[in-house]
Amino acid sequence: MSEHCQRQKEVCVDRWVPPRLIQTNPADSGRLALAGDDGAFEMNAWSFGQLCRLACVAKETVNRLSPDTASRAFAETLPRGNKPLQLFTTDDQLRSIHGTGYTRLYNADLLSMVQEYAVDFEAPPKGVNGGTGLYAGEQDMFCFMIDPGGWAEINGEAFAPGFYLWNSEVGRRSVGISTFWFQQVCANHIVWDATEVVEFTRKHTSRVHDSLGDIRRIIETLVEKRDQRRDGFVRVIQKAMETRLGDDAEEVQKVLLRSGITQQLAKRAIEHAGQRGALTIFAMVDALTRFTHELRYAGDRTVANQKAASLLALAV
Repeated sequence: MSEHCQRQKEVCVDRWVPPRLIQTNPADSGRLALAGDDGAFEMNAWSFGQLCRLACVAKETVNRLSPDTASRAFAETLPRGNKPLQLFTTDDQLRSIHGTGYTRLYNADLLSMVQEYAVDFEAPPKGVNGGTGLYAGEQDMFCFMIDPGGWAEINGEAFAPGFYLWNSEVGRRSVGISTFWFQQVCANHIVWDATEVVEFTRKHTSRVHDSLGDIRRIIETLVEKRDQRRDGFVRVIQKAMETRLGDDAEEVQKVLLRSGITQQLAKRAIEHAGQRGALTIFAMVDALTRFTHELRYAGDRTVANQKAASLLALAV
């Protein structure tokens, strides 16, 4: 993944274009292309959505128009200020559109730092769907790393400490890191640290590159306090395996809804945990993190896993 991101960095170009020179034209493919002062570039789903937001027009409405009509609509709605726009391109494709307040952090630079300082960590075992824990897509990058030397066994369940790392070169999300415990059997990522909850995020503004040092220090601390974190995690999980979240399904659902879990996901998790004969805190976290893997985007899965794992605080 590091090599892929480095190659991607080498072929990407930032183009600063005055708004008055930007226009949309029908492309040979039948879609819209955005033209600046040095060529035309086809848009992907993300950059097209950004263009619609820039013009304050609904993406769904534009998709119903012919390319010619859509071009005329953008000609009348795109802003024409003096500040240049940042067009981020790869070959003939437009990856993103940003203003002057956006500063890019390349995935390759972030992964280079991780390779240097997280030498004891590796990708988790492949999941049942073939997932490797390493993902670099059109909109964002996610990296799941675990410490194979830190396995802890609790009531027959094996866990290893690790971290999520994420970034987006096109502004889809912030750059950040979050520690977690990887459950070996079902490949769940239980985002919880009993002694020190660590989550760091930074927006892509002028000081975004400072995040490389912050993330490096978090990884170094994770390594230094490995045994302490493991002992604390074991105590919390053991208590969570023994403590019921509620007396019945209705009470458990109320707790889940208050914790930000959607009603549909809460219902599925309660049914799954009930079939296994337990409504304990751990059983609910385990069930929730199983179902969050069905979410399409890695970023959405991370947020959902964090909400689910926050229930473990009830066991402290």
